[in-house]
Amino acid sequence: MAPMRTPATDPDLHLSDADFAAIANLLYFETGIYLPDFKRAMVVSRLSKRLRELRLPDMSSYRRLVEDTRSHDERARMISLLTTNVTHFFREVQHFDDLRASVLPGLIAAARRGQRVRIWSAGCSTGEEAYSLAFTVLDMCPEAATLDLRILATDIDPEVIATAQQGIYLAKRLKTVPEKFLETGFLPAPATAEKREIADPPRKITAFKLLNLLQAWPFSGFFDVIMCRNVTIYFEKETQDFLRLRFAERLKPGGRLYVGHSEHRLGTESAFFRPLSSGVFLRTEAHIDPSMIPSSAPYSPEVIR
Repeated sequence: MAPMRTPATDPDLHLSDADFAAIANLLYFETGIYLPDFKRAMVVSRLSKRLRELRLPDMSSYRRLVEDTRSHDERARMISLLTTNVTHFFREVQHFDDLRASVLPGLIAAARRGQRVRIWSAGCSTGEEAYSLAFTVLDMCPEAATLDLRILATDIDPEVIATAQQGIYLAKRLKTVPEKFLETGFLPAPATAEKREIADPPRKITAFKLLNLLQAWPFSGFFDVIMCRNVTIYFEKETQDFLRLRFAERLKPGGRLYVGHSEHRLGTESAFFRPLSSGVFLRTEAHIDPSMIPSSAPYSPEVIR
């Protein structure tokens, strides 16, 4: 006789075609992220622990829960579990070299003249990219906190935003941080410390906010630099084009857009960007008619299973 299964310890993890389609479509409409069929095992793996925590008997029960429009918190939890957050300090270091050599000198001079300077880390994950930007800015402009120079860092996942705001990282994750920033960017700690905490100066110029890139943006100002790297690889072409067109509308002429090394292809927004190097684009002077930008992200009917 087979052992009796209890919902608390052994839920039925079979994921039917209908349940997978419903979960995949919900993720797609909430975030623009497309889950192909070969991701089915990943969905089961990442949601199985959550089913046990909620004492749910099967995937169909979980699907009904997240489909309920009243289940905002659980839907956000599902998105957190199904999104990928891979990052590290000074990832694609050539972008930080470009900032230091070609961008920040002019922006810092402008800030010292009293002008507003804004840098956006879009899809910031657990904060390493944003803090890498802050380290670089402060290295060139120690008084940045006294100027109108700030870094906005956003992500759709509330859990990674909470980690970024906490600013505490395992020491083993700091291997890509230059030695001088280990001294200036983190609070002092013994060499044997297993964790390091971000110091006050980087925190003062960096703000972390929850934001869905495909929904309304709660700001009206313009940015001098936008970093959105290794985010759009999870989107379809139409969504990629939509997002970059929105970036172009919010980026000052002459500003820089940094994307991941595999995201260099431009689509309908190519008239507003000129490629400079791998993953680096210059915002041209071309004017964007607001009517060109859809009010919401386009969704491909082919994705709906």
